[in-house]
Amino acid sequence: MRLIVHVWRQSGPTESGAFERHELPDVSEHASFLEMLDILNEQLVNTGGEAVAFEHDCREGICGSCGMVINGIPHGPHGGVTTCQLHMRSFKDGDEIWIEPWRADAFPVMKDLVVDRSAFDRIIQAGGFISVNTGSAPDGNAIAVPKDSSEKALDAAECIGCGACVAACPNASAMLFTAAKAGHLGLLPQGQAERMSRTKNMVITMDEEGFGSCTNHGACETVCPKEIGIDFIARLNRDVIKASFSRD
Repeated sequence: MRLIVHVWRQSGPTESGAFERHELPDVSEHASFLEMLDILNEQLVNTGGEAVAFEHDCREGICGSCGMVINGIPHGPHGGVTTCQLHMRSFKDGDEIWIEPWRADAFPVMKDLVVDRSAFDRIIQAGGFISVNTGSAPDGNAIAVPKDSSEKALDAAECIGCGACVAACPNASAMLFTAAKAGHLGLLPQGQAERMSRTKNMVITMDEEGFGSCTNHGACETVCPKEIGIDFIARLNRDVIKASFSRD
């Protein structure tokens, strides 16, 4: 198929950027979206241009590093998939495709489609863990976990930290990410001891990183490749209120 691709080019975080137009005359419908970008880069290099910088790793929808906005939608037109799982059969011959990076002050553009998502790492470092003493592994059944809690915790733990929720939110809020990372620990018995301090520390760090406030648009859960729901945000908000009365 023949495609017209408009890709965002930006040489650095302090530089201005713009869309660059390219024509791809022969792209297989069986190619993945990232393979299409590989084809574009090969064409650019062969004609003396500079390859488009984009991030990826697993190409299996696990790592979350491949995030980009495609025709105005984080990860593209299909729900429940990452960019690397998107295939060109989702587009038609002659289509124009607009590709740009995540747009958020907390995610500065490093180059082209690559953004710095280390703000997410700092939120995790603020409380996304359980403190335990080292030693031998405990019996897996030593602490009983209710089935509903375990299933809900596993749902939250599916978050891959791709940042699509931030890119989709008109306020660039990281509430869904923070709620998922705090929620999957707070739902388990092992996470109760630090539940209040975890909530406070992660939310404070989220605000310090420059993410916006949640105003319940719901766009975050719509584009989440793991389909994590905003009910986790409601749970986080309840814990924030409880944590305000806690001495932890």
